Amino acid sequence: MPNVDDGPRNVVWIVTDQMRAQATGYAGDPNVCTPNLDRLAAEGANFTRAVSGSPLCCPFRGALVTGRYPHNNGVPGFRDPLPEGTPTLAHAFNDAGYRTCYIGKWHLDGDRAGTGAAWDNDQARMIPPERRGGFTDWWAYENRNRPFDCQLHTDSGRVPESMPVLDRADGMERFQVPGYETDGLTTMLLDWLGEQTRDRPEQPFFAVLSVQPPHNPYTAPAEDMARHTPGDVRLRPNVPAIPRITERAQRDLAGYYAAVERVDHNVGRIRAALDELGLTDSTYLVFLSDHGDMHGSHGQWRKTGPWEESIRIPFLVGGPSREHQNSNRPDVPVNHVDIAPTTLGLCGIPVPAEMEGTDYSRLATTPGIRPPTWEGPPDDAYLTMPVPTGHPQSVDRAWRGIVTRDNWKYVSLEGQPWMLFDLDDDPYELVNLAHDPAYHVVRTGLQDRLRQWIERTGDSPES
Repeated sequence: MPNVDDGPRNVVWIVTDQMRAQATGYAGDPNVCTPNLDRLAAEGANFTRAVSGSPLCCPFRGALVTGRYPHNNGVPGFRDPLPEGTPTLAHAFNDAGYRTCYIGKWHLDGDRAGTGAAWDNDQARMIPPERRGGFTDWWAYENRNRPFDCQLHTDSGRVPESMPVLDRADGMERFQVPGYETDGLTTMLLDWLGEQTRDRPEQPFFAVLSVQPPHNPYTAPAEDMARHTPGDVRLRPNVPAIPRITERAQRDLAGYYAAVERVDHNVGRIRAALDELGLTDSTYLVFLSDHGDMHGSHGQWRKTGPWEESIRIPFLVGGPSREHQNSNRPDVPVNHVDIAPTTLGLCGIPVPAEMEGTDYSRLATTPGIRPPTWEGPPDDAYLTMPVPTGHPQSVDRAWRGIVTRDNWKYVSLEGQPWMLFDLDDDPYELVNLAHDPAYHVVRTGLQDRLRQWIERTGDSPES
């Protein structure tokens, strides 16, 4: 395989919505079959400790593109707009001569002046170029939650010929992608990759495919749904045996797993296209999600809480420098702010000084028989929901926490200890040790480490 110094490297992000790390074959979930993701995890770097430091769409996505924590990037809560002119990794790629492309869900335009806050406005909104985070090619939507009615907008004249224009305004056009969202958006990415290879073969690129499934309403094409019967779904041990909880969890998960398998199918399409276009040896494929989904664990639903099913996300890096002969599972606490610096590092692009995250690219690009190791900080990941979300079926309090490399998790509610788990002994978080006097020393030490994160990042001192 080529050496990482042989020339410019491309990157494709595949970003899913609400896909928890536990919901894959390679992670051991017996309910789902994900051969393409399993292969990516086996051949690439599988960052098993990756977390969504702010497990809600907008705060995570703001941190994802800026490399800055939600309380510092202007997107601390749900529907907060990314401030216009905010530097992102797209700007860094543009400055390095890359072509940048964004396809799919954005959810960073928020409730800004002149847009209104109505749900219908989100679904039909067209986002002007100056609010697209620096991405040059754009086929996207703000937020929709209709996987069989996916509507995108782009600049005038850039709607695919086969798709009729629904409306026009301010030099932009809106159109509907046929079929199921994950399939249709993947087809658009493949068409763009073909155009890039044909028309700009010497220009490296950074492309983002952002799909809403497996986010609720937990549905997928019929052939995928047919493989999952609610009564056959095996629930996690931390789902309480209360009929109204278990019945809903099994029903939702049947559609959820069908949608995950459709994501996996399209990962396979992307890998096949990279092979066909001759891009495999020059392109990193990065797979991640913005947060997880509780699905009844601890009697909770959806996201926004600090439990494992909400914060743990898949983070896989496959690419041209994969020469490890053993499984590569870097033992580092990757957080949302680390993904942009790591992506720039994959391409040898300097990380902008304003980014607060860590560049872990060396762990994905160092060849050898033994997986590379990481020495030094950080030894933990900072978890923060800086403002109450007001989001349905969520935690309605601000909270902060940390999860450590040696598998402790500590979370506080505005200075009040809330959760303390030893994830080595208690991976399903069944025993909360936060108020056990026998763990006072452990709690005090973790509280001090949390305080250091709050001070280091300039977060609220009340937490």
